[in-house]
Amino acid sequence: MPRTKLKAADPGVEEPLPPEKLTPFVAKALSPLVRRIVAPNAGIYTGPGTNTYLVGIDEVVVVDPAVPDAEHLDAIMGCGGDRIRWIAVTHTHPDHATGVAELKKLTDAEVLGFGAKDGFKPDRRIGDGYTIDSTEFRLRAVHTPGHASNHLCYLVEEERMLLSGDHINQSATVVIRPPDGNMATYLASLEKLKKLRLRSIAPGHGTLIENPSETIDWYVRHRLDREKQVLAALRRKGTAKIADLVPVIYADIDEERWPIARYTVHAHLVKLAKEGKVTGKTLAGKWSAA
Repeated sequence: MPRTKLKAADPGVEEPLPPEKLTPFVAKALSPLVRRIVAPNAGIYTGPGTNTYLVGIDEVVVVDPAVPDAEHLDAIMGCGGDRIRWIAVTHTHPDHATGVAELKKLTDAEVLGFGAKDGFKPDRRIGDGYTIDSTEFRLRAVHTPGHASNHLCYLVEEERMLLSGDHINQSATVVIRPPDGNMATYLASLEKLKKLRLRSIAPGHGTLIENPSETIDWYVRHRLDREKQVLAALRRKGTAKIADLVPVIYADIDEERWPIARYTVHAHLVKLAKEGKVTGKTLAGKWSAA
């Protein structure tokens, strides 16, 4: 998905700009109200690293402090300082929420989240529709379970920018890992986002998405297409383990990612089982086409 367009040597031709390079510890303004700082935790699960967002100028909410890295926390404090009043998390997975405790010590800001889990403890439990109101902005929580049951996105209402956590990422699909992850719920949450009239999506990993409607439609279409592949592969084999299905379904994906893909195949099979199309239960057990 191209970021913006650049005039080529031929004035009648437009070419996409090269991908934006995400550099840890460097604050980048995405809009008049939102700045992004990338954490230094790049990897197979996290892509270029987890994005921390600061919303507001005079009063600041930090969304997803990421990891307790001293230089990352210094960058957050350098950007927000004593104006940080709230710390909010999209969900409690460690690459998004383990930096909360150290940032809380530095700021004494109010910690907000869906609930206590995975070592995370909010000062205030929040849910769908909760708003953080400042003199400059309103940030609204949108409950989007699927990747995680406690997942929240945050909508910057003045700019219609959605801070999407791990619900939508810029360069890859999202891992759904049962039992906390749920494919049917995830698809329902994607449909929910279509009603928000978004102008952009600021993902938990990757660069700003400036075609939100097309991106959400692609996510839904991709998941449903993958589900068809899962069902077709199982029907061809009759009975199989997930580990045997993954190389067939993900033949075009690097083999190092197959262990991750197992979880998403499991999530699709759990959904299909509830629809009566397959039988089976566990990640390691056998599954059969109904």
